[in-house]
Amino acid sequence: MPAKNGDLHGNAPDQCPVALVLIDVVNDMEYPGGDRLYEQAMRIADPIAALRKRAKTAGIPVVYANDNFGRWRSDFRQVVAHCLDDDVRGRPFVQRLRPDQDDYFVLKPKHSAFFATTLDTLLAYLGARRLILAGVTGDTCVLLSAGDAYLRDFHLHMPEDCIASIDPADNSAALAYMRRVMDADTTPSSALDLDALSSTSGAGDDP
Repeated sequence: MPAKNGDLHGNAPDQCPVALVLIDVVNDMEYPGGDRLYEQAMRIADPIAALRKRAKTAGIPVVYANDNFGRWRSDFRQVVAHCLDDDVRGRPFVQRLRPDQDDYFVLKPKHSAFFATTLDTLLAYLGARRLILAGVTGDTCVLLSAGDAYLRDFHLHMPEDCIASIDPADNSAALAYMRRVMDADTTPSSALDLDALSSTSGAGDDP
């Protein structure tokens, strides 16, 4: 935890040993394979929405780690508006998972939520040592984000009902890999005890 500016000048007022990171859920799905991903993503939309609601009730901060759609001038509000207001394939998915004003966000230029983003700094100010990762796609962006989180010694929860890929077989293989190599907990979201996770001592989570 930084010694000064404990709330990042008011921009990170929450304190919690766990954070929910939603990866690429603001997604227009207007790209090759997007039609197949949409079918799988809609299966996880309601579980993620329920998990997000429970997390906020438990005082767990929600962070949207989202692709910038390849545009270095991207603004997160514009990304959200594009997915909600334009006639794009992913709109029904995004409607279920739209962010609130008090949610956090980082825009990512590549696959991992950590690469060339401010996520490290944000999580340090929040005091998070455990991450719940959810979103798309399980075999690329979620997997690579989990790998970067594992290298930073975060404890990982990857609810299997909240992660989707274009190919369900690839998704299952990615989850199995994260369980085996990263010691990720893939317990379904409805079985996660969020109150217990949010009250976990930060000191006990240090590697």
